[in-house]
Amino acid sequence: MVKNLEEAIAKAGSPVKLLWESQQAPSVVPRVVPEFRNWRDEQLAWRRTAVLYDQSHHMADLNIKGPDALKLISKLAINSVANFPVDMAKQFVAVNHDGYVIGDNILFHLEEDEYQAVGIPTSINWLHFHAETGGYDVRVWRDDSSAVRKGDPVNYRYQVQGPGAMDIIREATGQEPPKLKFFYMTRFKIAGKDVRALRHGMAGEPGFEIWGPWADNDAVHGALLEAGKKHGMVQVGARAYHTNALESGWLPRPLPAIYTGEKMKPYREWLKANAYETTAPLGGSFHSDKIEDYYFTPFELDYGRIIGFDHDFIGREALEKMKADGTAEKKKKVTLVWNGDDVGKAYASMFQPGVGAKHIALPMSLYDTFHADRVEVNGKTVGISTWVGYSANERAMLSLATIDAEFAKPGTEVTLYWGEDKPSSKLQVEDHVQVKIRATVQAAPLFSKASTDYRSNAGLK
Repeated sequence: MVKNLEEAIAKAGSPVKLLWESQQAPSVVPRVVPEFRNWRDEQLAWRRTAVLYDQSHHMADLNIKGPDALKLISKLAINSVANFPVDMAKQFVAVNHDGYVIGDNILFHLEEDEYQAVGIPTSINWLHFHAETGGYDVRVWRDDSSAVRKGDPVNYRYQVQGPGAMDIIREATGQEPPKLKFFYMTRFKIAGKDVRALRHGMAGEPGFEIWGPWADNDAVHGALLEAGKKHGMVQVGARAYHTNALESGWLPRPLPAIYTGEKMKPYREWLKANAYETTAPLGGSFHSDKIEDYYFTPFELDYGRIIGFDHDFIGREALEKMKADGTAEKKKKVTLVWNGDDVGKAYASMFQPGVGAKHIALPMSLYDTFHADRVEVNGKTVGISTWVGYSANERAMLSLATIDAEFAKPGTEVTLYWGEDKPSSKLQVEDHVQVKIRATVQAAPLFSKASTDYRSNAGLK
């Protein structure tokens, strides 16, 4: 019986074998209705009217409080924390000692010496590990997702987003929405309850992320729904929720670069046998026996713009070397717009004799937690496609990819391979044949407002 990630890797024979043959189901949004209306209308609403996202259940919260809280964060964050006052948030990004991405989250500065990190477990676990083992004078409490937690969350968390978001906030609060820069925070009342709010945006549209104690959930949620009736607000279900990242250009689940390196061994021994990083399945048409081939640099994910070399942090020397030797410029993050005829042929194979293409689920098409499809030009692998699904706004299948810079120009045609070379034993992978799908390179974010409004502010040096 293995006790931790390090032992699980040893038993499997390699990190790739461990994740590739994982029998764990892919990560999903738990405890949220799959569809409140239908997922097509839900997608359309975040550009046309307004939507309500329920973020109370699928993320982990880590509260860090104490005199050394900022010292801990500074040691792990690639972005500067020199300007990080109370009532401000940052997109926290962490890398390993070799400069490869472990993960990211949204880090809220709640009070003096108190911060809260909210996101998927990869970066939360990294912060938690150092808080426990690094000798910092901090106290932490943690609330995991509803997929593993028993009972209700500590906090509710909602986002009101879209062209009509401010009208709904005005209606719900009975006052003019405060004018804030992106990623700055404020407080107001909804249904007589004190609410904290972050000026935020998803897929480029304006809005607020709001949260408070779970005991206030019913009152606040009910008031938001009532306010939204006058402004065409639509609740977004679990099926459509993750597709907003396809339009905003944010890659939610890069494989964490933790599976190799002697310096990372204590962390692998700290992560339990049932940890997210131990059990999450890896899949796709890209396959390599070297787990390092699945790692990303922050430059590849467009985080180069937020790196602050004004402080000492884990991975700093490696990132400085990448900038100096040109590695930082080798790959770019892009959106791939899949050829509709080729996608249609893949679907048509379900109605023909013999083994067909790997099923393409809609609207999110991932059949694993960490996904990697091979992208080629003239038979040469030039990149990896990851987050994939359908956008009703774009009327197309989209995926986020990192590819060689020379092929990153919008309009470039590439070929994507869908399905595994040799189907794995993952329960969600049926017998299938791999198919080629043409795709056109476009910018990431694909939606221009996401680039000008959200992307330019989210990192906030």
